[in-house]
Amino acid sequence: MVYYYTYQGKKYAALESLALLACGEPREGEDVTFLINRSPENRRTGFLVTDPRQLTAKADGVEWLDSRRIDAPVPDLPKGIVRRLKAGELQAVNFRHPRWEKAADRTEKRQRNRRRVHLLAVGDVGGTLLTALKLLGGDCIGTIGICDLNENTVARWVSEMSQISWPWDYEALPKVEAVQPGHLFDCDVFLFAAAKAIPPVGSQVQDVRMAQFAANRPLVESFARQAREARFDGLFAVLSDPVDPLCKAAYLASNTSPDGQWDGMGLLAEQVQGYGLGVMNARAAALAQSDLRFLSFLSDGRSFGPHGEGLVIANSLKKYDDEISRELTELVKTANLRIRDLGFKPFVAPAVSSGAMQLLLTLRGQWHCGSVCLGGVWFGVRNRLTPKGLETESMELPDALFARLKETETTLKAIL
Repeated sequence: MVYYYTYQGKKYAALESLALLACGEPREGEDVTFLINRSPENRRTGFLVTDPRQLTAKADGVEWLDSRRIDAPVPDLPKGIVRRLKAGELQAVNFRHPRWEKAADRTEKRQRNRRRVHLLAVGDVGGTLLTALKLLGGDCIGTIGICDLNENTVARWVSEMSQISWPWDYEALPKVEAVQPGHLFDCDVFLFAAAKAIPPVGSQVQDVRMAQFAANRPLVESFARQAREARFDGLFAVLSDPVDPLCKAAYLASNTSPDGQWDGMGLLAEQVQGYGLGVMNARAAALAQSDLRFLSFLSDGRSFGPHGEGLVIANSLKKYDDEISRELTELVKTANLRIRDLGFKPFVAPAVSSGAMQLLLTLRGQWHCGSVCLGGVWFGVRNRLTPKGLETESMELPDALFARLKETETTLKAIL
């Protein structure tokens, strides 16, 4: 049975009785948020409901990428709720999270056309990302604030970016300005592109990304705590490697109280997104354009998982070939080594394909490649931000492909 409630002037629905003021069934077209009741740690607080089993599921792992695999009963929902679900108008919020009301309200703030973006660190990745956002982001970004330990670096980029504009349309591109450390979270989007350690070209490090984790983790945790103190309610975007475990590290640090306990008073899981999968998807597309064996990727292929070990490239969803997909995955995963063999750091394509392009798609509410909270880890998937919350794509996954995704989930859980 579904119960309806009003609370602070808003309509809610739930499968069980909750301590809210009961009310009648909502009228046609009236906005309704569905309340769920489950452990709040390491999972999204609010999300767009795309399958009724998401309302009864106790776990939210990679099974959500194929709704048929969700091990949960299908609730008997009223026609009004089913209609909202099918129309993409039903948001679910976890009532047990201490900030559930914030989760229920925050999607309304995404409606502004041009956001304020703050970028931390303008090194190789940050500088390339900044340039791409400046050139491509005029429709959804109003201002880009930049911060770096080197003040001269900031001054240089502010000056150079001010000299980039379309003739006679001088307000079309985002304005770039310096931002002081104390104001980093006075924005709609915070971009973490700082890095403490990048193994030099020619080093014998096999997995460069994981070699960076120990150095970059304390850094991202420090800024996540600052986000908590600032009560930041925007998007906390991670671009530094390794993207996926750094996302989880940021989430955990921001939600840890002074006594070391999780308290849920920091970033919501859906506020944290990693940007590393985009370049993997683009590399797969580049290989498919040059090798007919991988051609099907261009029509219905998909990329999943982390920017590194555990990556899964599916050559096709309709005609999945496990052997071909594994070969394509390996070629994509090691493509950056070819750039290093030439004597260069591979940062241009990641900064543009993973960073700028996917972030702009995010702000536009379009499908993109990003790492989001799924099953207690941050997992790269095709997703989008909607007015009713985060949506991850659900599709029919072949058994062999689903098995690979489960392996990746296990791999990520072992890291953090």
